[in-house]
Amino acid sequence: MKIERLQTIVTCPGRNFVTVKITTSDGVHGLGDATLNGRELAVRAYLEEHVFPCLVGRDPRDIEDIWQYLYRGAYWRRGPVTMTAIAAIDMALWDILGKLAGMPVYRLLGGRSRAGLMVYGHANGRDHEEAVDEVRRHVEAGYQAVRVQSGVPGLDKVYGVGPAAGFYEPAQKGLPPEERWDTALYLRHTPELFRKVREAVGPDVHLLHDAHHRLTPIEAGRLGKDLEPYRLFWLEDPTPAENQESFRLIRQHTTTPLAVGEVFNSVWDCKDLIREQLIDYIRSTLVHAGGITHLRRIADYAALYQVRTGFHGATDLSPVCMAAAVNFGLWAPNFGIQELMPHSALTDAVFPHAYRFDKGFLVMDDEVPGLGVEIDEALAAQHPYERAYLPVARLRDGAMWNW
Repeated sequence: MKIERLQTIVTCPGRNFVTVKITTSDGVHGLGDATLNGRELAVRAYLEEHVFPCLVGRDPRDIEDIWQYLYRGAYWRRGPVTMTAIAAIDMALWDILGKLAGMPVYRLLGGRSRAGLMVYGHANGRDHEEAVDEVRRHVEAGYQAVRVQSGVPGLDKVYGVGPAAGFYEPAQKGLPPEERWDTALYLRHTPELFRKVREAVGPDVHLLHDAHHRLTPIEAGRLGKDLEPYRLFWLEDPTPAENQESFRLIRQHTTTPLAVGEVFNSVWDCKDLIREQLIDYIRSTLVHAGGITHLRRIADYAALYQVRTGFHGATDLSPVCMAAAVNFGLWAPNFGIQELMPHSALTDAVFPHAYRFDKGFLVMDDEVPGLGVEIDEALAAQHPYERAYLPVARLRDGAMWNW
């Protein structure tokens, strides 16, 4: 059996996705997600011009060797474009292997560790009252864990909050919009938000919050301390993590659990954070951190230090990646929680899948071979690529800030 054909499928059923499809000489095919938000065509070019020609004729069952070939065999390692491309190939090969074995991928990884994945939803409000209402709505829908974001008085736009209640999509068509940011206003506003939420829903709902890299380490420590009375499940991305040592300062000032890593590309980005137990949850994604093969190593390393998984799961990941994440989470012994931003009905139609939401958990039908996801290529072709970007953050004086 050999790899016979590799192709990318770019589609925009409301937002852009890049999918890799690998077909073998026996006619078995596998899918992988190659979406890199705002840089989608860079990954497509990397795959089509530099990766695909090297894989034709190889045995698709040699997943480990192909991963090492694409990573160690290239002088220019890591980075989001390279690791997203490797992840897409890796997912597709695991999908093929599962179909050949007639088993779901989680069986190939070692079988189930749990019946389903606890997920958290996104409750977003333009003010405190709207955010509280959205938390109630999520709890009524069955969520046991909810991320809470709110508008800040004095700022026109805030990360995590859309122009209307409900669904939030950060990628916007056209060139990147610019938004103003004021940390002092945010730090005054956020603890009061969680006081109101706790009063509304009580102590049993898991509450999460995303600071989205906007804080310095000492500011993050102060926010974490201010939020301690409300027992957050985690505070996500409190400060940019390029400097892993900065989390030592945060740890000195708060016991609020910390989560980080959705922009990480390899174990080297989180090695010290995990080894020194400076975080509680690793957020790396299957699509941006080298696929199942590499993320399994990150999870196993994290387990040595009682760090659990909490993978990114926003709408910039296609249902292909979400299907892989469900398989991975069903297996991972140190699974913690899975983010879930539901895709649109159109996206779900383009990518029919076997996983589903059930009373606060993502579950998957037993014994669906491979990843349990497909693509409707005819429908995908009806929705061509549209340039879209995440916003850009600037301080009130116009200086660039962290997105």
